[in-house]
Amino acid sequence: MGNCKSSSRARLGKAHVVPDSEWRMQDFGKTHVPDLEWRINDFSSLLETGAKSAKSDAFHCSGYLQVSPMHKETGSETPYVALCLKTSQPSMVPGHTVHVVFELSIYNHTKGMYCGCKDTYNFHFKNTYSKEQCLIPLQELLKSSAFLVDDSCVFGVEILKIDVSSPEKKAVVVQKKDTTVQNLFVQKKGFVKGTYTWNMNNFLELDSDHFVRSPTFEVGGHKWYVCIYPRGDKYSTDCLSLYLYLDASDELRLESKKVVVMTLSILDQKNGKHLTATSGLLVFTGGRGWGWADFLGLKNLKDPAGGYVVGSSCVVKADLTIVGSSNDG
Repeated sequence: MGNCKSSSRARLGKAHVVPDSEWRMQDFGKTHVPDLEWRINDFSSLLETGAKSAKSDAFHCSGYLQVSPMHKETGSETPYVALCLKTSQPSMVPGHTVHVVFELSIYNHTKGMYCGCKDTYNFHFKNTYSKEQCLIPLQELLKSSAFLVDDSCVFGVEILKIDVSSPEKKAVVVQKKDTTVQNLFVQKKGFVKGTYTWNMNNFLELDSDHFVRSPTFEVGGHKWYVCIYPRGDKYSTDCLSLYLYLDASDELRLESKKVVVMTLSILDQKNGKHLTATSGLLVFTGGRGWGWADFLGLKNLKDPAGGYVVGSSCVVKADLTIVGSSNDG
């Protein structure tokens, strides 16, 4: 997610037997000093939201850590807690490839050390997510007193090495910094929900080379707005881009950031076949936006048989649910 919409592909494979629950994890010992230490409190409440993933706030390597608590591999029905690393798309330069060596981990309280796996990945402008690495079966985690303590668990990521391949052959040095500590709190109940519908009656007259923002609307005592790029932003490929923002005037930098699940839609005014995309858990702070660069292909948008643009009317809908908060530890 982040700034690109991933396509869903159904792949079939042979069922296989999963070995020992910790078969992919190795003890890192004291050599593993995370760049990000991410504590997810109320882990059971995270599962109850039904969200497929939760993403941390950014840490100092322009990265995010994502946990998928119910990830299933092809051919297996066993849900795994899986981690992946995401880079910030605005930090990527077209034509550059960023080769990253990193370790993804979960803290073992019994052993007093992180356990996990080492991985490498080539990030580039259009590819900002690493592979999802399964660490431990969900059921094993839920009954473990080593990884789950007081309904909370701690995940980590350490960046070991970064090499940048570019036409200019520029070298990049990553300096080691103090560990960034973040806390994610998921409410047990009392989620705050809100819906906003944006009717654009002049869609065809909009300045298509730039973004257009909706009027602000309020959910949970905070101001939000939708941002649309009718011809796509610089991250898109012949697609309309669509994002949700928390207004920069909102002083969330001074308090806990909001954790939100959002659904953005473009309504089909003829056939009722609305195009929707739903996120996992995302951290919002003032001025921060999340969405999809490749939300809707321009060919489909302009198709007269479809109902996304009728006359000069286009209707966008935002549904958001505030499920918790995030702060720096």
